[in-house]
Amino acid sequence: MKWNLRWAAARQDIWRPTDLLAAFATVGFTPSLSKVAALWGGTPVTVRLDDLDKICQALNCTVADLLEAETTVLPGTVTQEPQARAVGDDGAASVRPVPRREGPRRLNPPN
Repeated sequence: MKWNLRWAAARQDIWRPTDLLAAFATVGFTPSLSKVAALWGGTPVTVRLDDLDKICQALNCTVADLLEAETTVLPGTVTQEPQARAVGDDGAASVRPVPRREGPRRLNPPN
C-alpha cells in the first residue's frame, strides 16, 4: 500500500505536521506531535480504523485518497513478458531448442 497523507494534506493547503495537528484538533483527534510526525514522515505499519476515519474527516478526503494499492510481484510468481518477434515473424511454432534438465527435477528447496 502507498500512504498518501502528504498528498491529501497538500490539497487542504497543509504543509507541515504542526499544521496537520491543528487540523486534527478541529475534529477532536488529538494525537501526539510525534505520532503525527511519524504519520507524516513515512508509511505507518498500522493505523487504527478510528484514527483513519478522523484523519479523513479532518482532511475532507476518503480512505482511497490516503491509501493506494500498489501492484507487487509475489516470490515464486512468474511474470510473462511479451517476447520480441523478428520482422516477418507470423507467429508460427518456434524452432528454438528446448533445454533439457539432467537428473531428477527438484520439487522442494534444499534444507
